[in-house]
Amino acid sequence: MEARPHAPAGGHAFGFLNPRLRDGLVVTSRRSVLKASLAGLAGISFADLLRTKHAAAASGTPSARRKSVILIWMTGGPSHIDTWDVKPDAPVEIRGPFNSIATKLTSVRFCEFLPKQAAIMDKLTVIRSVDARFSNHEPNQVFQTANRAAAPRVNPSEGDKFPAIASIVAKHRGLTNREMPPSVVLNMQSRSHVAWGGYLGKEFDPFLGNQASRLFQLPGGLDHDRLRDRHELARQFDRLRRDLDLGGSMAALDRFDQQAVDIVVGQKAQEVFNLEREPAAMRERYGSHNWCQQALLARRLVESGVSFVTIDLSNHGASGTWDTHGDNIPPYGGIWNGLRPLLPVFDHLLTTLVSDLEERGLLDDVLVLAMGEFGRTPRIGTQGSSDGRDHWPIVMSMTVAGGGMRHGQVIGATERDGGAIKERPVTPGDLAATIYRHMGVPLDGTYQDNRGRPRFYLEEGAPIGELVG
Repeated sequence: MEARPHAPAGGHAFGFLNPRLRDGLVVTSRRSVLKASLAGLAGISFADLLRTKHAAAASGTPSARRKSVILIWMTGGPSHIDTWDVKPDAPVEIRGPFNSIATKLTSVRFCEFLPKQAAIMDKLTVIRSVDARFSNHEPNQVFQTANRAAAPRVNPSEGDKFPAIASIVAKHRGLTNREMPPSVVLNMQSRSHVAWGGYLGKEFDPFLGNQASRLFQLPGGLDHDRLRDRHELARQFDRLRRDLDLGGSMAALDRFDQQAVDIVVGQKAQEVFNLEREPAAMRERYGSHNWCQQALLARRLVESGVSFVTIDLSNHGASGTWDTHGDNIPPYGGIWNGLRPLLPVFDHLLTTLVSDLEERGLLDDVLVLAMGEFGRTPRIGTQGSSDGRDHWPIVMSMTVAGGGMRHGQVIGATERDGGAIKERPVTPGDLAATIYRHMGVPLDGTYQDNRGRPRFYLEEGAPIGELVG
């Protein structure tokens, strides 16, 4: 192995984060608190979702078991060759600067900076043959919707309309806990990093968890009782319509609206989003890095009844921290200076989450997926860099744990240089079908687009047989 480069003095892949700058929702007044909470903290109408859940119950639709999904979204596209699909016998310009290590499974090797995952390979499934064609980022929607046409850059008329897998799950599962939203996104750095409700409507957009802590810490003079009073005042404006409504629908509307307020300001949500409620030993076990704290919060959320949690595993609002084009293309960095600092944090995050879920008896019910938008070029040194890899939607790798599925295996393979699928392609539709099967969502389900036309949840794909049997 050739001598490794050293990171420049005083700098690393996280140097561009500008930690002293405020971003996201900054609550500075009572009015902004009200707008953030009741007018749609995450663009979601909880009241509409509650009505959907109530209608399903009234029609006799059975509720599924409390199953859930945690999607660890490695925003930017992690290099498959430098993580789970190492090529130790390839020339250095292909294998890159990292060594490989043995895993718990004979003949399976990982990057040297994933030792904890290597040690629990019997609890993981690595898919090395994911077909990422047409997937792009900013926005990152092909894999999060399972629809190859969900690419607004090349399909501007409709590319942002396909509903997220998480939104379809939310539609079918509703609220397994009336005090918690069904779908949550954590650490969202940009709206372009996640998919939304699309044709299903804003009521099925995810709840933005990174804004929750700000909401629950209300400014002086506006406590939760007064927030409820404001909601009561708003209801009074509907009194005329209530008097005219002889069918009683306005009374029901008020009931569902009140439940929506309970979710936003209720004690249960406050407790779940407050990591101080977690024992100090467990917080220390996950570690102080923000990504790891988000993983701990994700576990608390699924434990409380949230059906789908997405962690935006990034630290900037551009295309994503994992977009390691090269040191000459800031802020991404290359493979050594950009990717290397991320891997130990990710390694600890994923393995701690899996072991924690297992110890709590939750791992069979919680499906954990770690993935990004695409892989990276087989040959290192692209775009005029000596140390980066460009986008490579031909193939990518990902890992899966939990969900009561078969693990301790590698699915698929790439060619000798990691540049193309050699065997067993896995499509975005296959991944979605596997998630839907786990969550009890009908694989032949449909929704209506803006023209009233039926659209299938799945345009292609079937559950991955090696995982589900």
